[in-house]
Amino acid sequence: MAQKRPTEDDHRQALHRLLDGLATNTDLFDIVASVADLHPKNNTFPGEVFMGLAADTLELVDATREHPISYEGLRETFLPECTFRGRDNRKIQYAIFSGASLRGGLEPDLLDEVIWWNSDDYWRYALFAAVALIRAGAQHQGVPVARIVEQLAELHGVPLP
Repeated sequence: MAQKRPTEDDHRQALHRLLDGLATNTDLFDIVASVADLHPKNNTFPGEVFMGLAADTLELVDATREHPISYEGLRETFLPECTFRGRDNRKIQYAIFSGASLRGGLEPDLLDEVIWWNSDDYWRYALFAAVALIRAGAQHQGVPVARIVEQLAELHGVPLP
């Protein structure tokens, strides 16, 4: 049986579920669970959506060389509910850097990278990376996370409650 390809509606749903979860202060792991059914087996979707959202966040908050968001302590400060050990450290690092590289105009080669992971979880790390960068971006701008979420939702035409 052929695998279903993600649709534009799936793309919108992934954005909506993540942004709505952040807007309503939903537990991060509940947000992950709400998105899981959108992920086709052996596919990086919706990781690409979240990578793009991370890039959009960096653009929105005007993170630049002159006014950067520091990578040091990013995970510990903005993903306190997550613990990354061993290879997980490399995975979250790649997910964070892939959003930053996309924002800078360099498209990462996801398939070449994630093939060595021997797991089907890039999308989760991309979700974590987007959340970390949204939270860090809010601090960078000195505004609540909800304000960044609202701006991202508006940018993507995603209705929020």
